[in-house]
Parts: sequence; structure tokens; C-alpha cells
Amino acid sequence: MLDPTICPRCGDRADAPVVEGDELVCVRCEHRWSFLRLPLFALTGPSGGGKSTVGPALAERLREHVVVLEQDVLWTGGLQDDVDGHPAFRSTWLRMAAMIHQSGRPVVLCGTVVPPEFEPLPERALFSDIHYLAFVADDDVLAKRLAARAAWREWDDEERVAEMLAFTAWVRERAAAMRPPVRLFDTSHVPLDAAVDAACRWVRELLP
Repeated sequence: MLDPTICPRCGDRADAPVVEGDELVCVRCEHRWSFLRLPLFALTGPSGGGKSTVGPALAERLREHVVVLEQDVLWTGGLQDDVDGHPAFRSTWLRMAAMIHQSGRPVVLCGTVVPPEFEPLPERALFSDIHYLAFVADDDVLAKRLAARAAWREWDDEERVAEMLAFTAWVRERAAAMRPPVRLFDTSHVPLDAAVDAACRWVRELLP
């Protein structure tokens, strides 16, 4: 059974995974089973920072070592809520990544997230570490990139753009103090290849 909340012996489904070391534990029948507890890589930062642009190139370069996924693919249906931090959305991604890890390759998840949204969740115990790299950019550069996006992304809303610029400033200010700290890379004036190189170095450095 790949789902870390379902016991492969009795079939009971827990509200959250129970982890002890490198084993999952069923609270109903006390069955224990081992699983791969790998690191998760969160390539984060504001919209327009460069995550989605770098993701395909990162997947191509590191396809033998990691699985690169776009976070927004699950931002749909009942997971698209207004709850602060979007815990159901985050928990679903953590369970999904943990299941992919059982094939032996860590996940690089491309999407806006910060440690306070992942670290307190019960599913955090499924990973040895979560590493964070945030792509950021200067306000004028970020605003220009957002304005150039396709209409369906709805970045013609000035208030929404202002919120993203404020979030960028918050990330820059708090990155080093977060637990774990968030590594920053400024994409304002660098070519795509340089941003891909930075992401590749980050992953290779921290791979188990």
C-alpha cells in the first residue's frame, strides 16, 4: 500500500500518518512497515520569480535523480480553499510526494510555499528534510513579468500584483530566520541557464 495513511495489513485509514524512525505504524493493529524517508525539495518564491520557467529545464537535467512537479496542478476542486496556509492542499502534496519517494527518487516541488505552511503538518514526518530555495526578483522586474503573462492567469489586477510584491519583500526579510532557513536566488538580471544552474547545484548539493 503506497498511501502512508492506509495500513497494508488491516486496511485501516488514519487521519494522518504515524511515523517512528523509518517505519509507519498502524494505530489500530500496531502493524509496522518500512518506507523510504527522503528529502523533499521545495523550489519556491513569488509568482514571476522563475519557478515555472526553470522547472522543465531542471526536470531535463536531473531526470535520473529527481522527479520535478508543478504544485498548481492540484490547485483545484475541494483543495482550492481560503483557509490560511491551505493545509488540505499542502497535506495532499506531502502525501503525494512521499508516495513518489517510494520509487527511490526525491521530488522537487515547484510552487509558492514557505516553511510555516509545511513544517507543522503531520505529513512532514514522512520526509528526512524539506529544503527550500526561493527565486525572487526586484519589484519592477516582477511586475513586468506578471503583466506579460497570459490573460487566464489574471495578473492584470493591480491589487493582486501589490500583494505579490509585498510577499516577495516578506520572504527576503524572513528567509534566513525561518526554520528551516530559505535559500534565496535573485533572478532579476540573470539568464535562464544561470537560474537552472543554481537550482541544479542546490539539488545536487543536498541529495542524499
